[in-house]
Amino acid sequence: MSRRIVIAYWLTPAEPARSFFRSLVKDLARRYNAPLFEPHVTIYVGSNHADAVKSAISEAARANKPIKLKAVGIGHSSEFIKTLFVQFALNVEMRQLNEIIRKAAQDSSHYDLKPHLSLLYKKMPAAARRELTDSIKAPFSEVTFDALRAIRCISPTQSRADVEGWRVLATTSFRAERSGVEESRGVT
Repeated sequence: MSRRIVIAYWLTPAEPARSFFRSLVKDLARRYNAPLFEPHVTIYVGSNHADAVKSAISEAARANKPIKLKAVGIGHSSEFIKTLFVQFALNVEMRQLNEIIRKAAQDSSHYDLKPHLSLLYKKMPAAARRELTDSIKAPFSEVTFDALRAIRCISPTQSRADVEGWRVLATTSFRAERSGVEESRGVT
């Protein structure tokens, strides 16, 4: 499988879910010697066109307010970036945001939108993943996402080094009173 540099667009959760998921990711990363990362739902992954990021983020911020997603369960897979995750139902707002970003980024990538928020990135046996899945209880039936980030990363992400190489290019909030783009360096 070929690997390439891409730009991923993430939705990040609002409080109180943000603090809950950050704490859970941090705890799982510590317990399983796994990489630490910002909790997020990937909305789109496209080509490494850094010059289109500001436009894509600005268009998305203008067109959107915070997005609510219905949690449908905890899942696991053998895929490194989906070891353990919260699965969300796909809704109209997610589809529209995906389309806005794709068009603004001037990208023809056909990202398969399957909204989930990963909790752990780690290669683990299926039995251990199943046991861990059964032990996780998220206290939210619905999560609000109020910010969007553009991240430069390698795809597919397959290791701790790949995760540690992620770089935030821009971020914006979906707030009615403010929709400006902030430049950022490094991962928070």
